[in-house]
Amino acid sequence: MWTGHVAGSATYRRIVVALMAGGLANFSLMYFVQPLLPLLAAHYGVSAAESAHALSATTLAIIVGLAVAGPLADRVGRVAVMRWSLLASGVLGLVSAFTPNWASLVTVRGLLGLSLAGLPVAALAYLREEVDTASHPRANATYIAGTAVGGAVGRLLPGPLALLGGWQLAAVALSLVTLAAGAALFVLLPPARGFRPHAVGLRHVLLGTVGAARDRVVLLLCLAGFTAMGAFVGIYNAIGFRLAAPPLLLGASAALVYLAYPVGIAAPGLIRRLSDQIGRGLATVVAIGLLALAVVVVSLPSLVAVVIGLGMLTFAFLGAHSLLSGWVVDRARRAGIGTAQASSAYLSTYYLGSTVAGALATWQWQAGGWAGVETLSLALTGAALVVTALATAADRNPKVADDGDAVLD
Repeated sequence: MWTGHVAGSATYRRIVVALMAGGLANFSLMYFVQPLLPLLAAHYGVSAAESAHALSATTLAIIVGLAVAGPLADRVGRVAVMRWSLLASGVLGLVSAFTPNWASLVTVRGLLGLSLAGLPVAALAYLREEVDTASHPRANATYIAGTAVGGAVGRLLPGPLALLGGWQLAAVALSLVTLAAGAALFVLLPPARGFRPHAVGLRHVLLGTVGAARDRVVLLLCLAGFTAMGAFVGIYNAIGFRLAAPPLLLGASAALVYLAYPVGIAAPGLIRRLSDQIGRGLATVVAIGLLALAVVVVSLPSLVAVVIGLGMLTFAFLGAHSLLSGWVVDRARRAGIGTAQASSAYLSTYYLGSTVAGALATWQWQAGGWAGVETLSLALTGAALVVTALATAADRNPKVADDGDAVLD
């Protein structure tokens, strides 16, 4: 019986390096438009609220793509889906750089979302199936750290690149990074040993993801992902407009505040260690409580507070997401639910939160300024705290990382 690759082995290192590269490319290509929303609004002559469609079209399409990507990963295998997801995304990213108008950009960004969906849903399932039980939390945290690096790259590089060659240069550069990551997966990622592809019926394709959420704990974790992601993306979507408006009036130098983002890269590893000490459920509650505090700090009328608050926000969110994403596939495995379907259910609600709250936040900014954005994000973090506490109570072994042995609080 296959028990998985062990931390420290050569194949384990290949897996984490390959998936970190994939996560970096996936998230940088997805989010590079976020710091450029004011520039895109001016370039295409659209409003602040409309500019958010460049991101929300991608995240909304990802939700559709996830419903297909999970069953597809069952049919053709996790590795194939991850490889071709990155290659197709890189090509579509290059196409987006040459779109002539706003409608065509939003359309291509939507198609990009469909292709991007394959990597995250297959990666979470692949890690749970191919990595040793004791090593899985560490591997999952490393993968999430890779996505954090991608988020940092996607927010820090576009500004300087746009100054050199317009937003199109940023699109081309990050698309080439994605193509390189796709090629790296062909070279580095070992074939699956803990999963065998199998035929998937139409009923399974249509209902598999929804069916995974029938488990109460999986459903609560999905809701936690929705609310936490919504609060996080809402702040980041609107912050660029706040920095460009009075009294800050930062202009192009507003991109410097995104230097706070790399603080979050350390979060998955540190929060995982905290969960080893106090339990996964309580550690997730602590991370989301810090997320709520970060919303308050970033809303203070000071540039220093904005930078500190964004660092706290990123650290708290990535730490919470690292625990939630590992928790949901672990719960699925213990409950006899398909890990790819549970992963797809979690990521679908996660990106739905990004889509809905990201659009609402820019609308709130346009309608009433930052106070509306702060209120929205605080409401979402409050809801995230409640559902995470309920998930901790409902799961009978919240202190177990992945071994499935019941350890009651």
